[in-house]
Amino acid sequence: MTPLPKLAMHELHDGGGVPIVLVHAFPLDHRVWGPAAELLPAGVRAIAVDLPGQGYSEFGNIPPRIDLVADALHQTLQGAGIANAVVAGVSMGGYVALALTERHPGFVSGLALVDTKATADTPEVRANRLRIAREMEMGQSLEPVLALPSQLLGETSLKQRRHLLPTLDAWVHAQAPRGLAWALRMMAGRPDRTHVVKEFSGPIAVVVGAEDKVTPLDDAEHMVHAAQNGALTVVPGAGHLAALEEPAAVAAALALLHRAAVQRRRR
Repeated sequence: MTPLPKLAMHELHDGGGVPIVLVHAFPLDHRVWGPAAELLPAGVRAIAVDLPGQGYSEFGNIPPRIDLVADALHQTLQGAGIANAVVAGVSMGGYVALALTERHPGFVSGLALVDTKATADTPEVRANRLRIAREMEMGQSLEPVLALPSQLLGETSLKQRRHLLPTLDAWVHAQAPRGLAWALRMMAGRPDRTHVVKEFSGPIAVVVGAEDKVTPLDDAEHMVHAAQNGALTVVPGAGHLAALEEPAAVAAALALLHRAAVQRRRR
């Protein structure tokens, strides 16, 4: 059996007790969570990870399967002495958070699904991911994803937060084409996990930017309606990266989720 890679962990906010584990979007790394993590309440520990092939994490020899990514995340966190956590994922990070919840349900105390969806890719989206992956592998170039930053931000950010574009560009340029291609293949092969949302009994925070065109409000409402204990937060003036565009609103939603998860464990 191929060993699972150890993922890079980054302490973004000091605290104790049950931590919040933050999982990033494609084609970025842990830094997308920095602004929101800084705004969490005092004493709430926040740990961001780099997924395989991005940031400081390698994917080793494992095939691009999201179940293996979830297992690698679980193994990494347990190896760091973390027995349970509130898990928050934005976009691709949400896919991984759902896989982690399904495969290691006792580990997840609360779940935040931010600008993401529980359903699988349509055939058209899946084919496009695989096409881009092939282009990146053949050319060993980031060119196929360099236009993504402007597509991820909402209209308000493109007009009023223009400083985010060079930041995102720099973060994308810091990635390796081979790693991003691996991540694209991993996302393309993931299944529908709406059943995970339905079966999870803990608190779920669903957060979506009002201007998100990648995973819009319909996707968020689908998850909230499926959840036993779900709460929806729509973030005005934000697109697909609400955690970066309007970090205070996302931090507030995470704080409420964390409080609910900790109180539930104490019962």
